[in-house]
Amino acid sequence: MSSTMIQIADAVVAVLNGASLSQPVTAARHYLPEFDLTEMDQLHVSVVPAELDEEIADRTRDRTDYKIHVAVQKRVSKQEPPGLDTTALDGLMRLVEEIDDLFRHKPLAGYENAHWIKSENKPIYDPKHLKEHHQFTSLLAFTYRVVR
Repeated sequence: MSSTMIQIADAVVAVLNGASLSQPVTAARHYLPEFDLTEMDQLHVSVVPAELDEEIADRTRDRTDYKIHVAVQKRVSKQEPPGLDTTALDGLMRLVEEIDDLFRHKPLAGYENAHWIKSENKPIYDPKHLKEHHQFTSLLAFTYRVVR
């Protein structure tokens, strides 16, 4: 059996792949989600096990917070006058919000002992990737709590 962290990450992948979103998503779990720039014309949704934080919950139980990163990445085209395809960027921003909505305030389907604690998305997208590579990159960080 896989570690709890991997089971939670795999459950996140399954929820994403089973969701009906504004854009078709095929999520995959990665340890190092690195892609060639030539591959970025297609949407990449990467799920990465990221952090673990444990502490005592009470005399007999521990409380463990698992942080899972979900990266949404895609290169967008340039438009005339010089600039980026704002329609495509707006759609990717919407997708990130939809992904957050899938998990917020809900037990994790496929691993119901994991309870959503918070979502983080700072910054909302990486301006350096956008400027240098015309690539939208957004990183959502979900924290799930398991008490045992």
